[in-house]
Amino acid sequence: MKRILVIDGQGGGFGKSIIEKLKQNKPNNCEIIGIGTNSIATSVMLKAGADMVATGENPVIVGCKKADVIAGPMGIVLANSMLGEFSPAMAAAVAESEAIRVLIPVSRCNTHIAGVVEKPLSKYIDDAVAMIVAHVNDSNVS
Repeated sequence: MKRILVIDGQGGGFGKSIIEKLKQNKPNNCEIIGIGTNSIATSVMLKAGADMVATGENPVIVGCKKADVIAGPMGIVLANSMLGEFSPAMAAAVAESEAIRVLIPVSRCNTHIAGVVEKPLSKYIDDAVAMIVAHVNDSNVS
């Protein structure tokens, strides 16, 4: 069983969108776990259809060790991002994980990625979901 870990904070909008689209295109033999930095984000991801949810720093750290894919906004690899909700320990857990990371670029963290074409957030989420589904489906074949 492949574990897709969706991480989000603040209002949980990124996580909600990713989970809803993953549920529509859900690859076989996988579970979607939503972890929020706060209870609002977690609740939103649960309502979006996550198979399991948790809240806080320790679930992020533990979840990253067990995940096959980690998805979320770019801030999940930046210490103290999301207005300080994402701690250095959380960012390190994401960065050090052996999971495939699918990050959605956003400019709110004062970090920009050269070569990324500007497009609406919904298109980035579509791209992220397609990458996740392709990875999980390819690894299920082996």
